[in-house]
Amino acid sequence: MMAMDTEDMAGKVVRWQQTYGRNDLPWQNTRDPYRVWLSEIMLQQTQVVTVLDYFVRFLQRFPDVAALAAAPLDEVLGLWSGLGYYSRARNLHACAIEVMARHGGAFPRTAQLLQTLPGIGRSTAAAIAALCFSERVAILDGNVRRVLARVLGFDADLSLVANERRLWDLASQRLPIDDLGEAMPRYTQGMMDLGATVCSARDPGCGVCPLAQACVARRIGQVERYPVRTRRARRSSESIWLLWAQTQSGSVWLGRRPTPGVWGGLHCFPLFDDYAALAAAVPARYRSALREMAPFLHVLTHKDLHLHPVQVRLPASVKPGADGMWVGADQWPPLGLPAPVRKLLIGLSRPRVPGAA
Repeated sequence: MMAMDTEDMAGKVVRWQQTYGRNDLPWQNTRDPYRVWLSEIMLQQTQVVTVLDYFVRFLQRFPDVAALAAAPLDEVLGLWSGLGYYSRARNLHACAIEVMARHGGAFPRTAQLLQTLPGIGRSTAAAIAALCFSERVAILDGNVRRVLARVLGFDADLSLVANERRLWDLASQRLPIDDLGEAMPRYTQGMMDLGATVCSARDPGCGVCPLAQACVARRIGQVERYPVRTRRARRSSESIWLLWAQTQSGSVWLGRRPTPGVWGGLHCFPLFDDYAALAAAVPARYRSALREMAPFLHVLTHKDLHLHPVQVRLPASVKPGADGMWVGADQWPPLGLPAPVRKLLIGLSRPRVPGAA
């Protein structure tokens, strides 16, 4: 079975995308780089079904890059709350400001220039340039990497930078050659669609794949072996105690988390390594009012957080931390909060806690 040539491969992907690809997502069927950029950032490490509602809400509040650049970072983080990977939101805001300041509100039209903006890496820059400006440049996100590795039988370890670079080169060699104005956006979207809907990590749908006849991995019967990556990120776990201090009127004590670090840049309860450290942060006369809640698990991509909330009611004159402030019940909802903290506040925003008035 002979491998198809570059033009044939690109043509098959383009034709498949026109008929079977995803064409109804809210960030598709547009050449607007703002919408494409926003979707690409949101979709990093996040499933489409999760992104849909966030994307719509962001556009309602920030319809263009100027509106996003003019917004306070806290408001951006507030809308992002629950989507995770909060450095994306910080970079999103910084990028919007830079587009306005350096480029007059217009996104650069080449992948090379796009990569100079905060939070835009090589693959994201290529996606924007190809989808919006038809630049002949390759993307290599997780889905596309899997499709190419299987079709080409690329069995080099992608944990190594040199091998990743080789796959980039091979991806660039297989881009459309003709009619780039229409072919590049369709091909780029098609490769992403194939990886997301057909060439899945497990149990891929080889029977409906337009590249099946030339797929090396399918021919040798080892589809799920590709792509090869020997070094995997190790999962870790951490236990964190959260001091949920609240006044009689319902204000809660929140401080901004440092960056880098867990929940960097977000407003959060004070965090401690153990109960003893938490208790030491509370004035002695109120420590008997501390009430431990049931601990729960919060799962991040590479880490399990075992969270231990501890409630206490304090007078507004008491400050249970060097950094932070009392935030009223009508003030915290729009802030950027870690998802588990927001969940606690929404579910039990005014608990009955024994202690000081």
